[in-house]
Amino acid sequence: MIATHELKNRNRYLDKLIGFQDTEPVKIITGIRRCGKSSLLKLMVRHLKNTGILDEQIIEMNFEAHDFKDMTSDGVYDYVKERIVSEKRMYLFLDELQRIDAWEEAINSFRVDFDCDIYITGSNAYLLSSEYSTYLSGRCVEIKMLPLSFSEFLYFHGFEVRTVQNIFGKNSKAAFDKNEARYELKEVFDAYMRFGGMPGIADIGLEQERVLSLLDGIYSTVIVRDILEREKRKGQKRIADAVLLRKIVLFLADNIGSNISVSSIGNVLVDEGLLNTGRRKGKPSAHTVQEYVDALLSSYFFYEIKRFDIKGKEFLRTLGKYYIVDMGLRNYLLGYRNRDSGHSLENVVYFELLRRGYDVAIGKVDQMEVDFIATTVEEKIYIQVTEAMTDEEIRERELRPLRKIQDNCGKLVLSLETGLDSSYDGIRSLNVVEWMLEE
Repeated sequence: MIATHELKNRNRYLDKLIGFQDTEPVKIITGIRRCGKSSLLKLMVRHLKNTGILDEQIIEMNFEAHDFKDMTSDGVYDYVKERIVSEKRMYLFLDELQRIDAWEEAINSFRVDFDCDIYITGSNAYLLSSEYSTYLSGRCVEIKMLPLSFSEFLYFHGFEVRTVQNIFGKNSKAAFDKNEARYELKEVFDAYMRFGGMPGIADIGLEQERVLSLLDGIYSTVIVRDILEREKRKGQKRIADAVLLRKIVLFLADNIGSNISVSSIGNVLVDEGLLNTGRRKGKPSAHTVQEYVDALLSSYFFYEIKRFDIKGKEFLRTLGKYYIVDMGLRNYLLGYRNRDSGHSLENVVYFELLRRGYDVAIGKVDQMEVDFIATTVEEKIYIQVTEAMTDEEIRERELRPLRKIQDNCGKLVLSLETGLDSSYDGIRSLNVVEWMLEE
């Protein structure tokens, strides 16, 4: 008998889907493999059934299942057409649709021919390339899904956060597991930083060998199925060198949060002896490296962040940065180490800002850098991330660029050790773990 896993809520994403229910746009859920897209579809199906939608009105297709994996666009259309219930609204859930060539033709036909509400998942940004958006005439809405936040990590792994008193009567927060064992929040946060936020880890537990095995499967699937295999299927040969691809993955993972020029990656790989040029015609060109990096961005494995000149009010073409979508994947690739924990902390904060709906850029003010400018329609926040604010020299280094900014927007320093002060000249200082728990 196959074990059934409890379907855990991802309310941040489910609420967005429910908000678009029964509206015209096709709902397209994107994100790296195994971040929870299929489970989100199941949560939406459960919601529909709980609100009175009949089983016969719901059609589910997973294109990685054996029954559907060799289906054509016409086959998808015929399968759905045979199951349409006349005079009832249908709900179509199409999982990993990017595996079907010309899928957009079937989707457009559904919208024209049937009364239906359509939900799609895809693990590759090519699904939403301008070519496909044109086919859908812009009538789609993208819901960007990420691995678990720290709050979700606690929930998925059975931790409950409670307010407790220390020996001096001061309130603080602690995490309790299902057996009522008590842990410092920092301990659980360290586990989150080590193992990452892939939902499947909650099914196997926080045991290193099992986690590494699961992450190896995710990595292999992304690289082989979403990048190399896709290129082969499309008859393209731009990204055919698996060795070069892995070296670029390792380079980007090793340099998260660092200013990187794509044109220099090939040079660095060769100069450091990471690429053997004996069987190659010299170094890979900047154009080749760019195509490989673009493929990794399209598979949601890495995210690129641009630099913004705060005084000049314009984006800069100079060096950007890359962050990896999940710290567990980074530790799988490089081994767990503590030498660049500051950049690791930045990485986690960056994705938390994305989850909360911010557009994020790196800030440049004079010759100094602000880690993040986080913007929504309603607010803008300048954020510095550092391990500790207890050392005076480090504290001044982090505060200096924020003090240079003359507007009235919020300014915030996030750290693991805040020191005694909660603000400096109007610049707030917060514990990053507690900030991660804010809604």
